Amino acid sequence: MLALRHPQEARIGFVPTMGFLHEGHLSLVAESTKNCDITIVSIFVNPAQFGPNEDLESYPRDLDRDLALLEQNGVDYVFFPDPDMMYPKPYHTWVEVSDLSGILCGASRPGHFRGVCTVVLKLVNIVKPHFMYMGEKDFQQLTILTIMHRDLNLSTRIIGCPIIRESDGLAKSSRNVYLNSADRKTAVCLSQALFKARSAVAAGLRDAAALIATAKADITASGAKVDYVEIVSATDLSKADIIDEQSRMLIAVYVGKTRLIDNLQLL
Repeated sequence: MLALRHPQEARIGFVPTMGFLHEGHLSLVAESTKNCDITIVSIFVNPAQFGPNEDLESYPRDLDRDLALLEQNGVDYVFFPDPDMMYPKPYHTWVEVSDLSGILCGASRPGHFRGVCTVVLKLVNIVKPHFMYMGEKDFQQLTILTIMHRDLNLSTRIIGCPIIRESDGLAKSSRNVYLNSADRKTAVCLSQALFKARSAVAAGLRDAAALIATAKADITASGAKVDYVEIVSATDLSKADIIDEQSRMLIAVYVGKTRLIDNLQLL
């Protein structure tokens, strides 16, 4: 672990990342530095959450840039382990939140959330933070990890933070770097579908199936490929038929070869 500053021991805030930091990550850092005495950020491209045909090797990395950004933004410590440190051989122990790990992104990425839960539990046990700050962009991940913390009686409190967007609405993501200029224009179809659904709900539409059908049609018309569009309860990811205060639309889309996700509270 690299110490960037040396404050007195007190409330610890933690931001787990896979690096290649953007404004979304830095917004989590800002929440931690504002509310905690010590802020720790981890940078670890976790091999356990990548499938055999996914982008583990090509995932963008720039440790020197990340460390400079974190120092500029008031981070006290950065933890950047290597895979052998996190998964010593032979490795046997895995953590999984049943049921919720096999739906939505879990259906498209088998084993993904087992890797996420395992590495986050290990990081929390190493860092021992009072608070962990995570973005709402991967809402399924946020929900699963919150349930894991509850079920395993972990004392760390997870703080969900708002999605940070580009000026045209595209959610910030490290994978946005994969998009060429044409795909970048197409990628706004995710946020456009979400905000169109929210506007329809504000106008009185409450039928989830109708909202989903419109979003899928609009995304397909844009030239992107729908992985899923679902409306779920924000508390447990159960499918919603009628929109209420807990309803959230979650979207996963392939734009070219790049898989992007986004979501929005509808009411």
